[in-house]
Amino acid sequence: MYAASSSVSAPPRPPHLLPRPPRTRENPAPAGGGVASVDRPGRLLPAQSRRPVRTGPSPLSGRLDLSGPQGAQLRTSIAAVQRICPEFSPVQLLRRSSRSVLLIGSVGRVTAVAKCLLDQSPAWKERYEHEIAVYRSFVRNRPPVRVPRLIAADPAGGTLVIERVPGRTAALQRHPAPVPARSELRAALSAVHRLGQWQPPEGVFGCPLDYGTRISRYHELGLLTDRDLGDLQKLLHGIAHTTGRRSVLQFSHGDALLSNVLLSPSGPVLVDWEHAGWYLPGYDLATLWTVLGDSPEARRQISQLAQLAGPVARDAFLVNLMLVLTREIRTYETAVQRSLREGATPPPGPAGAYAPAPSCEEQRLLLRRLHDDCMLARRAVRAAVGTR
Repeated sequence: MYAASSSVSAPPRPPHLLPRPPRTRENPAPAGGGVASVDRPGRLLPAQSRRPVRTGPSPLSGRLDLSGPQGAQLRTSIAAVQRICPEFSPVQLLRRSSRSVLLIGSVGRVTAVAKCLLDQSPAWKERYEHEIAVYRSFVRNRPPVRVPRLIAADPAGGTLVIERVPGRTAALQRHPAPVPARSELRAALSAVHRLGQWQPPEGVFGCPLDYGTRISRYHELGLLTDRDLGDLQKLLHGIAHTTGRRSVLQFSHGDALLSNVLLSPSGPVLVDWEHAGWYLPGYDLATLWTVLGDSPEARRQISQLAQLAGPVARDAFLVNLMLVLTREIRTYETAVQRSLREGATPPPGPAGAYAPAPSCEEQRLLLRRLHDDCMLARRAVRAAVGTR
């Protein structure tokens, strides 16, 4: 026999199997009338352990504040959603800005997200109508990447209800610092690359970007020099002369930021399709290259993917890169000027925002990096023009 390594004793008996003492004057019945409830056959629970029965209607949610003027705005948005989807039951406010409201709720057994437009200006109404048209097109023409399923939509009212995909956002900021993990970047880049190889039927999606008009507009605003204007026009002419404009276009997300990529257990999911359509090849890659300034390895991989299809794809990527960088420079120059007018401390972000607004100093540092990136892209464009 081996000696026991620890003291041996009988395991304690469960409370419901212990003999109960008789009911006497010194040992009265438990409070609550002494009535026991049955949890399962052979097990009795005392009356005080029973759960109280809830009477009356259950509250909507503790995370929805429907008081005050903002509450009235939320009630109006909920009514607009339930007008097109009566089964929608709101649960939580996901995000609110001056332009839109995002609500999490349920439609039957499905968790859903409702997106309601608040800004009724023609430009924003057009963007919402375009996004709804894209989601409706995905019902018959499924892309090679996962997208949320459409539940209900009202283009005239600017209301969209889609399924909520479980997962987390790849990045909360437009220009993430620090950048996500290498595996997450690889998954997002792979999804964008697969989407660029998709060939949907003609006539289903439009062309959101007029390259000639956009280049001329940036030149008039002083964001592009005369040589930039001439170089980009030469590249556009060479691309159209080599392959024809329609045959070289590539379907793209149009706003492939990491904040629009959800990392779900089944793979990355792309959301916010309000800019989707036909672009020159590499537009989504140019967007990722622009926002991943803190990851030289990811930028190198993006540049390699952009040149796999040959010189035409390389030139198209450079045109896209110049336009995306110029747009970002314009956006952050406006943000820096606004921050200087309002003070060094940025105003607090809207309720439910994904990330706090960057400070004025952070915006200035980012603007300096964008100018450096634009100089790098400008030299690459001039080198590409010299090879033609």
